[in-house]
Amino acid sequence: MQFQKKTRAGGLGGLVKILIRVLFIFIVLFLIIVVIDKINFPYPNKKIEKIIPNENFKVVK
Repeated sequence: MQFQKKTRAGGLGGLVKILIRVLFIFIVLFLIIVVIDKINFPYPNKKIEKIIPNENFKVVK
């Protein structure tokens, strides 16, 4: 048996590997989004409102 050097760059097998990696990345990102969505982050119960008096406004023409 002699050693034969492959001169072709990947072909169809390389494309399948890239597609599998991209699919894996999308699945991981989807799972991260789902897990973050399940976490209940605290939010303020009180509505924050600040009254600004009319004296501070300047009329620009």
